[in-house]
Amino acid sequence: MQTTYDHVPVMCEEILDLLAPAVDCDDAILVDGTLGLGGHTQAFLTRFPSLRVVGIDRDPQAIALTRQRLAAFQDRLEIHQATYDMVGEVLGERRAQGILLDLGLSSLQIDSVDRGFAYSVDAPLSMRMDGDDTLLTAADVVNTYSVEEMVHIFRVYGDEKFAVRIAKAIVAEREREPFSTSARLVAVIAGAIPAGQSRSGHPAKRVFQAIRTEVNSERTSLEEALPAALDRLAVGGRMAVLSYHSGEDRLVKTIFASAGADHVPPGLAVVPDAYQAKFRLVTRGAHQPTPAERLSNPRSGSAKLRVIERVKDDA
Repeated sequence: MQTTYDHVPVMCEEILDLLAPAVDCDDAILVDGTLGLGGHTQAFLTRFPSLRVVGIDRDPQAIALTRQRLAAFQDRLEIHQATYDMVGEVLGERRAQGILLDLGLSSLQIDSVDRGFAYSVDAPLSMRMDGDDTLLTAADVVNTYSVEEMVHIFRVYGDEKFAVRIAKAIVAEREREPFSTSARLVAVIAGAIPAGQSRSGHPAKRVFQAIRTEVNSERTSLEEALPAALDRLAVGGRMAVLSYHSGEDRLVKTIFASAGADHVPPGLAVVPDAYQAKFRLVTRGAHQPTPAERLSNPRSGSAKLRVIERVKDDA
């Protein structure tokens, strides 16, 4: 098993600084809901010697590697194989002083050719994050979904403006032969994009992102994870979310904005305590990586960071 990866956690120092007021105390718990290869967790455990981290990840290979990488912190690190929407079950009766969700793919997933996440190399069309053979695969999506179903996921999960053209091209090509590996799918996607249309990054990036999201039910998990995580924050606790896609960021922004607003019945001039916001926005708008970080770590390029703090407990 490979034990080293070129793993650079995104916006690490800024996240540490923004969560420090919440986690730099005795007996604090940080939940890293997307543990991956443990880059953020390692930085937190190193900087805050009293901190305990509860790591959650659905990928057994990543968990095995991270246990090895962070063996020196094993007395302060608790790891669970689960999805981040299960944060309540993982914590039980405990409250967290910090929660981090990094919604991007880990270096392990991107660089493992046989997982099928990368569009730059030919690989089997899997894209499963946890290796569960009973789950949907990318091949299932492109070989069985209707044009309308693919258009929906390409638009909603990938912001792909040529979703109709690409979906029709995929359906036409699969009639000739079903898709099994990524190179042929990439060629079909690239061929469906009108000539002369400029776009940043690889032409298949948005579609692969959308398929991955569908295969792993990421949008549903995130919709459930955000309120569940907010519910498990202690008063004074802070939650940070790193997203890499405008649809994800919109969802985070909407849920955070609602949590940070007073909920006042019509006609009340004064906001009763029970209706006052239980959270406040720490970041106004989404923070983004510095130009220097984008240059040194290209995978950070589209990242957006939002942080919220619990200021009141439930009534």
